[in-house]
Amino acid sequence: MEITWYGHSCFRVTERSMPTIVADPYDHSSVGYQPLKLKADIVTVSHDAPGHNFVKGVKGYGWDIRGPGEYEIGGIFITGVATNEGKKDRNLVFIYDYDGVTIGHLGDMPKVPTQTQVEAFGTVDVLLVPVGGGNALSAAKAAEVIAMIEPGLVVPMHYKTPRSSIKLSALRQFLEEMGLTSSKAQSSLKVTRSAIPDETQVVVLEPTA
Repeated sequence: MEITWYGHSCFRVTERSMPTIVADPYDHSSVGYQPLKLKADIVTVSHDAPGHNFVKGVKGYGWDIRGPGEYEIGGIFITGVATNEGKKDRNLVFIYDYDGVTIGHLGDMPKVPTQTQVEAFGTVDVLLVPVGGGNALSAAKAAEVIAMIEPGLVVPMHYKTPRSSIKLSALRQFLEEMGLTSSKAQSSLKVTRSAIPDETQVVVLEPTA
């Protein structure tokens, strides 16, 4: 499968002969990136905010998932777990299971989850995690969450870039928390079952939009 980052918290996940997912499409006027021009079969929305719920930026989708629960669409199993249930700023974590390879999108997770919530996520091979603070995890809290979930690959999101207009921390702080001095960004992440490392590795992506 291939994972592409479009900036902020928006990703597209594609796999041959399976539905395409777009997570947290943004309204460009609220985040500063270029307008989205995406196609997908499934859109997931972690919470109701312009930087995460702009489904109009995605064409062709048949499913718009905004609630907790379990879903099966075209061979993909999707689990939505509420991590701020009953509060004003509810957040949903989505786990996408593509034939045994699992991707976790933490949305705008504001604080470290409970152990019960982490257990509900199940095994996560690739974790898409906010690291820039604001309303979401800070670099230090992101590192704590990663240690709890123990994914094979980590892709940071929701941090300050030259294209973003939201007040967030830079990626450097997160890399320092993870014991890294730098990390070369790549255009996308291609994932296979055999390529998932035993020890957690950080993969930095360039925003495509």
